[in-house]
Amino acid sequence: MIGYVTVGTNNLERAAKFYDTLLAEIGAKRFMELDRFIAWSVSPDMPGLAVAKPFDGNEATVGNGVMIALQVDSPEKVNLVYKKAIELGAKDEGAVGQRGTLPGFYVGYFRDLDGNKLNVFYMNKPST
Repeated sequence: MIGYVTVGTNNLERAAKFYDTLLAEIGAKRFMELDRFIAWSVSPDMPGLAVAKPFDGNEATVGNGVMIALQVDSPEKVNLVYKKAIELGAKDEGAVGQRGTLPGFYVGYFRDLDGNKLNVFYMNKPST
C-alpha cells in the first residue's frame, strides 16, 4: 500500500549522507534523485524512504506525531541500525527493547539530524 514516505530537510547534502550510511545497514540504496529530493529502497517493489527540501520554498519542519517505522528481519538488526543512527548523530527517543504487550515487538526510536522521528523494529510473528 505505501510506496514511499518523505521527510523534510533544510540540508539535503547532510541528510543524504546520514541516510546513505544508515539505510545501507538494511540494504537500501538510492533509487531516485532530483535536485531537491532523494529516495532509498531495498528493492523496486518495496516501499521507500525519501528526504526533500520543501517544494513550497519554506523551511522544513518536523510533523508532530509523525513517525516512520523501518522494519528489519531480526532484533540484532534493530540493535545495529539504532546504534548506527546514534553514531551518525541521531537523537535517542527510546532505546531498543521489547515494547508494549505485543509479544515479539522489539523496537528502538530516534530522531534524524533534522528532528524527524523514526523507529527501527522487528516483529516476531507467531507461527500458526
